[in-house]
Amino acid sequence: MERAPGTGGAERTGFGGWARRYGETATLGTAVAALPVGAVLWWTGTPGPADAVWFLGTLAGLVPALVMVAGELRRGRTGVDVIAVLALVGTPLVGEYLAGALIAVMFLGGRRLEESARRRATRDLRALMERSPRLARRRVGDRLVEVTPADVVPGDLLMVGPGEAVPVDGRVESAEAVLDESALTGESARVEHARGAMVSSGTVNAGAAFTMRATAVEADSAWARLVLLARRAGAENAPVVRLADRYAAWFVPLTLLVAGAAWAWSGSAVRAVAVLVVATPCPLLLAAPVAIVSGLSRAARLGVVVRDGGALERLGRARTVLLDKTGTLTGGRPRVVAVVPVAGASTAEVLRWAAAAEQLSPHVLARALVEEAGARGLRPPVPERVVEEPGRGVTATVDGRPVLVGRFPAGAPVPEAVRRVEHRATLDGAAVVWVVVDGDPLGAVLLGDPPRPDAPRTLRRLRSVGITRLVMLTGDREAPAREVAAVLGLDAVRAEQSPADKVAAVRAERKRAGTVMVGDGINDAPALAAADVGVAMGARGAGAASEAADIVLTTDRVDRLADAVTIAVRTRRIAVQSALGGMLLSLVAMGAAALGWLPPAAGALLQEGIDLLVILNALRALRVGRAVRSPVDPTTERMLRRFAAEHDELRGVVEAVREAADRLSTAREGARAPAAGGGGVDTAADAVAAVRRVDRLLEDRLLPHEYAEEHELYPALAGVLGGAEATATMSRAHAEIERLARRVRTHLDLLGPDAGEFPPEQVVDLRAVLYGLHTVLRMHFAQEEESYFSMIPTDPVPTDPASPGPGR
Repeated sequence: MERAPGTGGAERTGFGGWARRYGETATLGTAVAALPVGAVLWWTGTPGPADAVWFLGTLAGLVPALVMVAGELRRGRTGVDVIAVLALVGTPLVGEYLAGALIAVMFLGGRRLEESARRRATRDLRALMERSPRLARRRVGDRLVEVTPADVVPGDLLMVGPGEAVPVDGRVESAEAVLDESALTGESARVEHARGAMVSSGTVNAGAAFTMRATAVEADSAWARLVLLARRAGAENAPVVRLADRYAAWFVPLTLLVAGAAWAWSGSAVRAVAVLVVATPCPLLLAAPVAIVSGLSRAARLGVVVRDGGALERLGRARTVLLDKTGTLTGGRPRVVAVVPVAGASTAEVLRWAAAAEQLSPHVLARALVEEAGARGLRPPVPERVVEEPGRGVTATVDGRPVLVGRFPAGAPVPEAVRRVEHRATLDGAAVVWVVVDGDPLGAVLLGDPPRPDAPRTLRRLRSVGITRLVMLTGDREAPAREVAAVLGLDAVRAEQSPADKVAAVRAERKRAGTVMVGDGINDAPALAAADVGVAMGARGAGAASEAADIVLTTDRVDRLADAVTIAVRTRRIAVQSALGGMLLSLVAMGAAALGWLPPAAGALLQEGIDLLVILNALRALRVGRAVRSPVDPTTERMLRRFAAEHDELRGVVEAVREAADRLSTAREGARAPAAGGGGVDTAADAVAAVRRVDRLLEDRLLPHEYAEEHELYPALAGVLGGAEATATMSRAHAEIERLARRVRTHLDLLGPDAGEFPPEQVVDLRAVLYGLHTVLRMHFAQEEESYFSMIPTDPVPTDPASPGPGR
């Protein structure tokens, strides 16, 4: 494997590098110190020594400026630094020593920031290298011999233990292998590979030990290609042309032309010097850095860490955003999206049995089941004799009864109810975890990775600030990727993308417009490095993604991306406005100086005034833009947390509505008849009982929640969102929910208290009401979570003891 140096070759070593680095520090320190020392001397009535000190500061900037400009000229490049050199030479000649010292500080400070950014131009690959496979177990006869991956040759028989990384690409020789491929694909779900399937290096064994036959050497395996992609992609991006240099392309020649013409026309060198003084590049040297630094500071307060000013400037010019799915647009962890009971069980019962058996499992799906049970207030019993079979599930004894949680038992007859659940899971793009008690299927839990609640609003905000194209790049399958894209309204989807595919997609998009890539996994690192701007979800993402990125979102919220782009666009606009405004004023002053109306001393004073205006305007980047949402007050935040927690608790009520509608559809007359392989058939009485249960849940839990939202939460949010009209559509949804709930109650009143089944004339309407109520509730909950609950800060505020919080 070709080894990538830890620093990307950016750091200078040896005495030359040491001398250069500390020499730059010394000159900058001298220039900075000269300003206050000279000011003290001037205020104490000794202007001569003050001018001498400021002159020393000017020289501290002049010498490195001459060296840098000479180097640029040798390479055939010119920039705003030419004006800086002329100004540093001209200011002492006309006695404006303070102006010279100020220009020296700005020049040296800007160069120091650029040098720091340049040392990071080649991306740091240490995190990738730390994840590289380091061990291979070669099977030689009856022995296992430990070797390095570099020693493996195609044809070697290797053993990969639990938790170990696959050392090279190969083919599975065991019955099956269960792998965590998130490092390469970004997807958290475990992938099962049957005998003969190909596996990639860098993936991790998430099941039992398995044997594999090597098909490639280390240097040709997937992980080596990932590292090489990151190196090459990071090296592609040339240093960004500074904003000041772009304007200097015409400002420098114009300045020299005006100064030369003034000298030639008047025969006075003083006029030429006066032109140079008022043309000092302070508006250029100050405007962009002050605005960019202000923008960086503003972004940092929101949990957005920007590596350098160039990244912020590029972000402000970008028009295309490419986003990974898992962990970026979605939460990155499986969540329970539905609990589907069969055989007459309730959703709470199914989830309780599932959580009980899975409590001791470290599997990502097990954590989702246990967390969901806790959110719904369930207290699962402690399991006994727990056995976990990788790729199949968990068996345990719970309350003295055998429980299986995982795949539906292979070879067992499949009841009609089981087929219905499997079909629903396929349509929803969800994973299915079956709960089998005493050998009979009790129900299933559907798990998925839904979009983050703040993702839709984030994408709308991105479009509002100038992003014209939004594309998903994901290693996930086509069906779930398109499901998420449809919900979010993306312009294009590229699914089943390898790291190389993602890099190719980024390169293709860069040909059209400035491109931002957003991701969180190690597999995203090459694409982040290849984009104009790489943005990493750093709160829970992989370290390699953060290292390869220009911008890191330190909080686990994708809406910070919209904040970052908003700040970048506004900062760049202010920087350009300040630079152009300052240059326009300087041009007017240059004309006056060329005509002899503005002597050098007065010109220097005028230039200082222009500089002050430029700085004050650039500092506006510190303020909160209108598109960056202000935080809610603590009282409203506590209220948002309370209702968000109630949403979690009410998911069971929403599912009960769907369950009752399903039972109306599948109910049959007569007693329960056992189905082949377990499971039963819902009777008409079961359907009536389910509807009565839904009615109680609506009256006792759901409608009080909606009433409290309408009369407590919405008035509090009106001030934050700009008036009561902002919540008007949500209020209309409350009215529709109440109307449908009353319609369910009316059907029960028509049925009477003792009836055992709904007559046909009621079933059609009641079933439509229940399915409609389920749809409205899901939509309403999603809208509130997206529009309101996504405003909750990452760090919780102290909870008022008098106000019920998430833990009640």
